[in-house]
Amino acid sequence: MKAAIVTIGDEILIGQIVDTNSGFIAKELDAVGVQVVEMLSISDDKQQILETFEKFQNHVDLVVITGGLGPTKDDITKKTFCEYFDDVLIENTSVLEHVKELIERVFKRPITQMNKEQALVPSKCHVLFNKYGTAPGMWMKKEDTVYVSLPGVPFEMKYLIENEVVPKIVQEYKRPYIIHKTIQTYGQGESLVAERIETWENELPQNIKLAYLPAPGRVKLRLTARDFDRNYIENLINQKASELVSILSDIVVGYDDNEPIEVVVGRELSKIGRTLATAESCTGGKIAQMITSVPGASNYFRGSIVSYATDVKVSVLNVSEDVIKTNSVVSKEVAKEMALGVKNIMNTDYALATTGNAGPLKGDSDVEIGTVCIALATPYGVEVEEFNFGQPREKVIDRAVVKAFEMLRKEILKNV
Repeated sequence: MKAAIVTIGDEILIGQIVDTNSGFIAKELDAVGVQVVEMLSISDDKQQILETFEKFQNHVDLVVITGGLGPTKDDITKKTFCEYFDDVLIENTSVLEHVKELIERVFKRPITQMNKEQALVPSKCHVLFNKYGTAPGMWMKKEDTVYVSLPGVPFEMKYLIENEVVPKIVQEYKRPYIIHKTIQTYGQGESLVAERIETWENELPQNIKLAYLPAPGRVKLRLTARDFDRNYIENLINQKASELVSILSDIVVGYDDNEPIEVVVGRELSKIGRTLATAESCTGGKIAQMITSVPGASNYFRGSIVSYATDVKVSVLNVSEDVIKTNSVVSKEVAKEMALGVKNIMNTDYALATTGNAGPLKGDSDVEIGTVCIALATPYGVEVEEFNFGQPREKVIDRAVVKAFEMLRKEILKNV
């Protein structure tokens, strides 16, 4: 079963709001075996809507549309539906009663004529009851394609997808199972990872696809399988995932999106009963922010010092002025003293420190832009590395954060 998702609204096309509806709908459809083949946003224009409907007619099984169902004149989806389906609007008694009750109970005022018009729906449509709003959803079929129109308000759309659309799809269509498994790797780029698994990838069965999802310093590898036999496809994708993990065991940190490296590191610190602090300069507190985004981080994370200015490194972290003058504030020597300083101040087992030139200006150091020094103080000594992460600024910061976590995790695993 193939689907397309269409969002209607000029506010999306001019960047006034971000379309979050499509992502939610796609996940919900995917979970019940519906393959989304296209997403697009279009304007509140009758001709544009009609052309879009025609485009998908008999090319997909399902078109889910959000937006354009409000009570104002610029919301034209219902009238356009009538034109496309050669239909007329009629008043739906159940919807009218719901709208009246909602307006009078929530807004404490009498219902207006504009509110009453929300109860007008195409005579041929199957009405999808909207518990949380005045605009009902509509389900209409033309030849081989079903068109579902939903309000653009996210919480109303979500209710209708979960309680009306998905149950109706499950009831009326036979669909394959779609299973995803995502493996997270850190420390190697996309091309290097691809080279390492090339032979394995070439031997994948036709019903399993591999997607590379790269980001600075890390690559997610998503396996997707489709089949009508759930047990078969689950066993197959688990087998292939295990093979992949075996090949990339030195850089794999976890599975799926709920296991980012900050979660993995936090769990490992809790397991061994060790504590952590950070001293950040060029990363500006981003390492600490990621650590504290994990529930329960207070069990192992004691705190952070964002020593962005050079004099703060001296006065707070006790970095030697002579070391800075001799080596530059962006140096392995300064990173080492920052890590030891925050480790001593916070009384922790581990401490991470970053100092660098993220750009676009050099700041207090003449070292090359993109240079970052990362130090990791442990119960056994201090490890310091220097990198050049290039440009732009955002890329440098992101890569530095990822590399810091990678260094910490490798050190923890060595001593587990």
